[in-house]
Amino acid sequence: MKNTYCIYSTGILSVVVVIVSIALVLSEVFQNALNARIKKEIILKNGTEAFEAWENPPPAVYMQFYFFDLRNPLEVLLGERPFVEEKGPYTYREFRPKDNLRFLDNDTKVSATMPKTYVFVPEMSVGHREDDPIRTVNVPAITVIEKFKTHPLISNIISSYMKSQNIGLFVTRTVHELLWGYKDPLLAVVHKVRPEIDEYFGLFYKMNTTDDGEYVVLTGSQDYKDFARIVEWRGKSSLDWWTTETCNMINGTDAASFHPLITKNETIYIFSSDLCRSLYATFEKEVHVKGIPAYRFVPPKEVFANISVNPANAGFCVPAENCLGSGLLNVSMCKQGAPIIMSSPHFYQAEQKYIDDVVGMNPNKEDHQTIMDINPLTGILVRGAKRVQVNVFVEKIEDFSQTGNVLTLVFPVMYLNESVEIDAKSASKLESVVYQANVVINIPFIIMAFGILLGVIFIVLLCKNREPEGTKEEQGPLLQASS
Repeated sequence: MKNTYCIYSTGILSVVVVIVSIALVLSEVFQNALNARIKKEIILKNGTEAFEAWENPPPAVYMQFYFFDLRNPLEVLLGERPFVEEKGPYTYREFRPKDNLRFLDNDTKVSATMPKTYVFVPEMSVGHREDDPIRTVNVPAITVIEKFKTHPLISNIISSYMKSQNIGLFVTRTVHELLWGYKDPLLAVVHKVRPEIDEYFGLFYKMNTTDDGEYVVLTGSQDYKDFARIVEWRGKSSLDWWTTETCNMINGTDAASFHPLITKNETIYIFSSDLCRSLYATFEKEVHVKGIPAYRFVPPKEVFANISVNPANAGFCVPAENCLGSGLLNVSMCKQGAPIIMSSPHFYQAEQKYIDDVVGMNPNKEDHQTIMDINPLTGILVRGAKRVQVNVFVEKIEDFSQTGNVLTLVFPVMYLNESVEIDAKSASKLESVVYQANVVINIPFIIMAFGILLGVIFIVLLCKNREPEGTKEEQGPLLQASS
């Protein structure tokens, strides 16, 4: 009797445990508890790991530059397509700790500057040196030509001076000069008349050991989705370069941090001062980085599509209604009037005509797509690559003989790959966090498995304890031996 009671108690307990586990799964009690804890801990507040990682990101960031060396300058001036060869990478270690931190509005916001320092890494630039010569388009000359091309008298004076100094449409400078700056002879002359025009030029001139202005970001204390979201830059809550309110919005983070608990159907917003605009990325696929699960987000083609594909991009047409084809962004308004046009490397995802205009363009997704691999639980960027190309608009201008018979085209100068991947120490710590979270989330299923195990034990015990039917006489042999 006692055995029977224990057996049936086991069966009842099994049913109860399974029912409870199902209720826990459906109510997501443990999932919600975990989410609440993450929302509480991942905020920008002194003493939290999230704040320390935001203030001084631990993974090494590398900036790789690839230049397009022009091989046929004379033929280009005669109207042929430019032929370029890619040279690089020229790799720099990028240091970017936050500085001048101040908490604002009851610690709901924090302001900071983000100075960046670049240090050349020869061992990651095998075969390439900072003093390598690069022949490319003369950006300062084209900037001056574009600025004064509608003033015939001034144009003739400038053209004559350029001819006397043998200043042409193309120039040969070292990698270091093109990146970090050199005193340009034409800009030096213009500077005497127009002091607001700097006599130095470099693609990253005044961008080493300096910051690009003060940022104000939300701490995430009021809403976890606001973690590290930028609300002000350089004292303004919106931009003023573009022609619509939507295009002038400052949205998202700086792409170094994201809010936790990211889902696949989210749109991730990023603000890039390099591109002078905000942009967005959408989920592409699941990946693993050093054993850590991540969601890959990439900017879709619509981000840089022309207005026929994405009418919301009309505000990026500058001057108004002067729209470029898909894949390009005219940033001259925020680059001191220089005719700079941004794109993805090798015109990846741009209209085919831009690829065909230049011999040597070989776009491919693996090398030229911008990616962000984000751990969805914590919002930590475990791997990222920002890939952007700098181009210059060139055309024939009658008052400047230096332009010859050059074709009207978008000339590629160089592209960069700013990449980061989580370091081994941080990966080990994050892997432990993800493992613990998985254990917590799966507690209901562990309970369910225990209940099923009890059910199996109940059935086994029940079968073993079952009494055979009939009396002892009935159970004896049918035939008995006679005495």
